[in-house]
Amino acid sequence: MTTKDDVSSENLDKMQANLQRVEALTERLMLAISGRKAVNPTLSGPGTELYAQAAVNYWAEMVENPKRIYEHQLEYWGRSVQHFVAAQEAFATEGFKAPADHTGADKRFGNPLWQTHPYFNFVKQQYLINSDAIRKAVEDVEDMDPKDKRRLNYFSEQIIAMMAPSNFLGTNPDALERAVQTEGESLVRGLENLVADMEANDGELLVKLCDESAFELGRNVATSEGSVVFRNEMLELIQYKAATEEVHKTPLLIFPPWINKFYILDLKAENSLIKWITEQGYTLFVVSWRNPGRAQGVWGMEDYIETGFKEAIRVTKEITGEKQVNAVGYCIAGTTLHLMLADMKAKGDTSVKSATFFTALSDFGEQGEFTPFLQDDFVDGIEEEVANYGVLRSVIMSRTMSFLRSNDLVYGPAIKSYMMGETPPAFDLLFWNGDATNLPGKMVMEYLRGLCQKNAFVGEGYEILGERLHVRDVEIPLFAVTCETDHIAAWRDCYRGFGMTGAKDKTFVVSQSGHIAGVVNPPSKKKYGHYTNEELPEAAADWWEGATFHEGSWWPRWEGWLGKRSGKMIPARELGGNGYEPLCAAPGTYVKLKPEV
Repeated sequence: MTTKDDVSSENLDKMQANLQRVEALTERLMLAISGRKAVNPTLSGPGTELYAQAAVNYWAEMVENPKRIYEHQLEYWGRSVQHFVAAQEAFATEGFKAPADHTGADKRFGNPLWQTHPYFNFVKQQYLINSDAIRKAVEDVEDMDPKDKRRLNYFSEQIIAMMAPSNFLGTNPDALERAVQTEGESLVRGLENLVADMEANDGELLVKLCDESAFELGRNVATSEGSVVFRNEMLELIQYKAATEEVHKTPLLIFPPWINKFYILDLKAENSLIKWITEQGYTLFVVSWRNPGRAQGVWGMEDYIETGFKEAIRVTKEITGEKQVNAVGYCIAGTTLHLMLADMKAKGDTSVKSATFFTALSDFGEQGEFTPFLQDDFVDGIEEEVANYGVLRSVIMSRTMSFLRSNDLVYGPAIKSYMMGETPPAFDLLFWNGDATNLPGKMVMEYLRGLCQKNAFVGEGYEILGERLHVRDVEIPLFAVTCETDHIAAWRDCYRGFGMTGAKDKTFVVSQSGHIAGVVNPPSKKKYGHYTNEELPEAAADWWEGATFHEGSWWPRWEGWLGKRSGKMIPARELGGNGYEPLCAAPGTYVKLKPEV
């Protein structure tokens, strides 16, 4: 029989053990913070000029149109006071009960206590009132440059997201309930998760989204059979084993983005584009880019074209004995493929028979959600960062991308990991997302200054490789796949640049979903459809108006287009040959390199 004293003694022992764990974790946390590498403050927020300009414009609006400003301020005061009075009345007349709640659905406030408990309900409703007031204050700022207004909107939304009561232990009923249920164990586990994340990122707080221990490259992700058949300082070239007895004569070469690892196209067998392509009868080569460190920071766009793209094409041609390849470029690799094709046109090189682009921009006139990060203060900060480290460190890139979806990729995961003490899920897509890469400093600045800010490729021409290149110089057959809800390369922006190419044979497709799911969309899933339009009017809105929706993946449609441009069928090729013997099994060695500075 257990006595009350036994239970108290047991609880005391558990508390003492937890306190010892917290003390040890605190020491590790302090050590991790002390090893943190300095981050340029301009990469964490806009320069003071933006806020100063907003304040000046807001004051000017108040002088010129005080009625509207006062109306918004009085509305905020009135709603706050009415909310307080309603809460007091509900508590006085109905006991421990929250006032009427007419706020909309919000997954941050899914716990029933946000609706029924007077304390949590009051905090939530007041937060939403405050959020509306901030948005209206930003809306009241007029006569700002549209880009500055967009940045002001973005950073004000970041403040709103950061101050949500769900982000704090004392105002998060889920975290408090879990702490009580586990006698504080959840908070200790949360601290362990926090310390582990900071140690893994050199003292930088970057929330781990996935249980990395659940995955291993070559074992349960990136498992398609193939071999590295060529390696230089920049890339490994992987040839995948044919899955059919016959293949098309013209080989297919895929250039993935070097912002991420290539195996997004080969996460698992059932959604692997790489596996699917080999099953359609193609000799497939895929580039795996090296994760650059300080020594590779001198790589520029020219290096990626000459040492990367052109070398991969040369080796593919030599292995297969063909004079031409069909090429695919994804995201930034698609932009670079455009540049290379324009350069090849200038030099009379016909090595590429057709080109396919996955969510690739060439016209950066509209910067979309990246507007806050493509202005001079932020780009100047990146320039200082790469001057210090040689590269744009992966942690900076990951953090920036995460804050484009801060509730889903920062605060939500942080709450589960640090306040609830949960282990991150074993999700292959998130594993890939967390497998970050550095970017060479020289390439980053050339890309940001010349392509993003100056928009030279569709304007006066982008000077590189001894040529002045323009998107209109791209004239071979083209196929573009974009994604309806892509927040990185908006389909309308992709369409605008694609329409400027000089090609007469070109096809444009919009897949449902976003930058990843819209591309990695196997036919077997029957999940996302796609839109087509044989006409290519100048305006994207007109293309959309005349587009036809099709159920199912765009993959078979693309393969039908590609097959017509891939030559006759021949016996399937062996891996390597013509002086290029397999060096190691896919996925190779470069894909396993961790970012170093």
